[in-house]
Amino acid sequence: MLGLLRRHRRMLILGLDCGAPQLVFDAWQDRLPNLRGLMEVGIYGQLTSSIPAITVPAWSSMLSSRDPGVLGFYGFRNRADYSYDKMTIATDAAVREKRVWDYVGESGRPVIVVGVPQTYPVRPVNGHLIASFLTPSIQHQYTHPNDLRYEIAHLLDGQEYEVDVRDFRTEDKGALLKRIYAVNEKQAQVMRHLLETKPWDFAMYVDMGIDRIQHGFWKYHDPTHPKYEPGNPYQDAIRDYYVHVDRQIGTLLERVPRDTVVLIVSDHGAKGMVGGICINEWLRREGYLTLMEEPPDDGLTPLEKLRVDWSHTRAWSTGGYYARVFVNVIGREPQGVVPATEYETFRDRLAREIAAIPAPDGSSIGTRVFKPKEVYQETRNVPPDLIVYFGNLAWRAVGSLGHGDVYTFENDTGPDDANHAEEGMFILYDPDGKARGERVPPRQLMDVAPTALRTLGLRIPPAMQGTAIAPQ
Repeated sequence: MLGLLRRHRRMLILGLDCGAPQLVFDAWQDRLPNLRGLMEVGIYGQLTSSIPAITVPAWSSMLSSRDPGVLGFYGFRNRADYSYDKMTIATDAAVREKRVWDYVGESGRPVIVVGVPQTYPVRPVNGHLIASFLTPSIQHQYTHPNDLRYEIAHLLDGQEYEVDVRDFRTEDKGALLKRIYAVNEKQAQVMRHLLETKPWDFAMYVDMGIDRIQHGFWKYHDPTHPKYEPGNPYQDAIRDYYVHVDRQIGTLLERVPRDTVVLIVSDHGAKGMVGGICINEWLRREGYLTLMEEPPDDGLTPLEKLRVDWSHTRAWSTGGYYARVFVNVIGREPQGVVPATEYETFRDRLAREIAAIPAPDGSSIGTRVFKPKEVYQETRNVPPDLIVYFGNLAWRAVGSLGHGDVYTFENDTGPDDANHAEEGMFILYDPDGKARGERVPPRQLMDVAPTALRTLGLRIPPAMQGTAIAPQ
C-alpha cells in the first residue's frame, strides 16, 4: 500500500470534508480497502468537531489548535461590527493564528498544501500551495508560487483546474455527479504530481466532494430520510463516491515513503436533514423581531432585504446548518432595546424558549443552545449571543421570511438533504506506533495540529488547545 522505504520521516494528511465515521468505519469498510488498510495498521475513531460544526471555522480550528472564539470567526459570514448590516467573509485574511504548515515552513522544511479551506487569498508558504473553494476563480492568483498555476495548466492539458464543485445545490443530479467526479479527478492528479515532483516534509490535501455529494444526494441513500424513495437511481451515489475517493487515496499512498505518518481526518460528519426551523419567523411570532413591512408574496426573502424596526426588535438570527442569534442591546447595537443590565436574564430566557421549540407534532427535537463564552477560551471580534443546534443538527436553521410557518421541509438556499453531524473521523497510521486496528475513544479536532507538530519533531506551542494523539 505504501511506497518504498526511505529514511526521511514525513507526514501526509488527507482531509475528507464531511467524512462520516458511520460510513467509513461501519457501513462501507469492506468496500474501502485503502482506508481499511490504514485502520488495520493504525488507530482510528471519531473526531469531535468545533462549535459550530461547519467547514469554516472547523478546518482552521483543527490546523491551528485554537477554538473559533480565539480565531474570531463563527461561520462563513460574520458580523464586521455591532451594526446591523456589515458582514465579512472569513477568508484566509481572517486567520490570524498560525496553522501547521506555517510552523513546518518556519523550521525550514518544505510543505505542500492543496484545497485546505481558508487558503485564499494566497499567502506565501515554504513550498507549494493551491487555494480552496473560497477562491473566486482561477483567474485570480490561486497558487504559491504563482508559476505553479501554469504548471497545473500544462499538466491538465487544456482542462481547467477547479477549486470546488460549482452549483452543488441543484435538482440536476446527473450533471452534479459528473462535476463532483471531474473536480476530484483533476485535484487528485495534481496532488499526485506534487508528491512526485516537489520536496515536502508535510503535505495535506482536502477533498470537498464528499461534502458536496452528501448535501446533494443524502435523501437518495438513507432509508431513514423523510424523502427517501426506495429503488431510486441514485441510491448508491454516495457509496460509489466514497469508493472512488478510497481508490484515489490509494494512488496517493503509493507515492509516499513507507515511513510516512498518514492521518485521515474530517472536519465534521453528516446526518439526514429532517427539515428546517424558520428561526426569524419564530422570533417574529413571539414578539422578539418586528418588521416594518411584510415579506413579498412572490417568494422567500432574506432578513437583510427587509426593513426591520430595530427600535422594537430584541433579537434576530441568521440561518444555516445552525443558527446564530443576536440580541439588540442598548449601548452595543445602534438602536439597542434590551438593557445591558438585563442581558443575561433575557438571553437565558430566550435560550430556554428556543430549546423548547417542538417538532410539528409537539414532541421534543432535542435542540442544544450554546453561549459562546461557555464553549470558547476567548471570544474575539463579534460573536453571536447564542449558537443553536436545532434537533442536535437534525434540523436546519432557516433565516429567510415568508414561509408562513415556523417549520419548512425545503431548504431556502437550494436543494440540500443533509446536515452536519458533530462527530467527524480520524485514522492515524504511525509506523512507530504499536497499536494495530484499534478503535480508540473520540478525540477533538484541535488535537490534529499538535499531533502533526509532534510527528515532525517540532515544538508544540503552549497556546495550542489540543493534545497530540499518541501513536500507541
